[in-house]
Amino acid sequence: MIYQKHLPHHHPHWHLRPHLIRLVQWVRSNTVLVIAALAALLTSCIVPPDAAYANYFDWKTLTCLFCVLAVVCALKNVKFFTILARKIVDCTGNLRMATVALVYITFIGSMLIANDMALLTFLPLGYFVLSSTGKERYMAFVFIMQNIAANLGGMLTPFGNPQNLYLYTKFGIPTGEFMQIMLWPFLASIALITLCCLCLPKHPLAITEECPYKLQPKRTALYLVLFVLSIVIVFRVIPYWIGLIVIPAVLLFADREALRAVDYPLLLTFVCFFIFAGNMARIPAVSNLFSSLLEKNTLLVSVLSCQVISNVPSAILLSQFTTDYPALLLGVNIGGTGTLIASLASLITFREYTSHNPGKAGTYILLFSAFNFGFMILLTFFASFLL
Repeated sequence: MIYQKHLPHHHPHWHLRPHLIRLVQWVRSNTVLVIAALAALLTSCIVPPDAAYANYFDWKTLTCLFCVLAVVCALKNVKFFTILARKIVDCTGNLRMATVALVYITFIGSMLIANDMALLTFLPLGYFVLSSTGKERYMAFVFIMQNIAANLGGMLTPFGNPQNLYLYTKFGIPTGEFMQIMLWPFLASIALITLCCLCLPKHPLAITEECPYKLQPKRTALYLVLFVLSIVIVFRVIPYWIGLIVIPAVLLFADREALRAVDYPLLLTFVCFFIFAGNMARIPAVSNLFSSLLEKNTLLVSVLSCQVISNVPSAILLSQFTTDYPALLLGVNIGGTGTLIASLASLITFREYTSHNPGKAGTYILLFSAFNFGFMILLTFFASFLL
């Protein structure tokens, strides 16, 4: 009995440790949301909540983002993207072409299912291809190319990157004009990425394992119909509230897990950044500073802003101070390359790589920075001639 008081489980706060560990893990997984919430809270102390707060939120952006994320989760649950990507990779016979296939799949995927979802879907496929063929030493390069492809591939469509969806909605940009603005940087990105991938050697590859998944035709067809519906809503063909009713109602019966798997922290991050940006716009000193900077060079300011506070918050914040949406669009898309925090998607790639390669984070960051800053400088220089 004398020693029992020294046992850990008799400590009065011992039961709190598992909860504290879970809290720390949650904060690490949702760092951007925590920062956004703190930013919203701090600016709310400067601009106290009032009736004007209701005008901060872009409900159509939030609804469209939710619908797309939910349907993508459903398609992912039936392994649609994995099966499709595996079939494409199976058609290649060497390291170079397999890398091109992986990167192009991610590139196209980001146009359809957003950059972060494309990486969550196709990075594991890249790992599978390289690890099952003994080519792990090329993993950093392949992951970095997939990451750049995800960030730049989504620039062509309004729903490809979250910041695109927001700007497309906020400024009411016509779809044709949107794609016209982004077409040439998009083509330049394809050319640069392809050139990088073609530098790899043509080592032969052979994947002998059979794909363990089978396509479910009826469920896949249903989810593809919902996906088309969500895209039609993004393009303003039908009111967004229809999607908010139909898509959750169908998934409630067809795949509740998809509704649970939606990236709600991303949606909450948008809510917090709306509050932050709305408050910042109402602070005269901040408003004057950003307005004067953006008047000088909207493209460069938006690219540099992404390097510090990431592309989504940059789009929301800077859109309060400029109407030059072509330059802002180009800036927050190109600005997704550069630093590790320039795009939330880059953190996903970093986490995925380090989970398979512990102890190699430093080498990865050096290689990541070399390629990303190279892309950022070249594309910014190219885009400056388009404006």
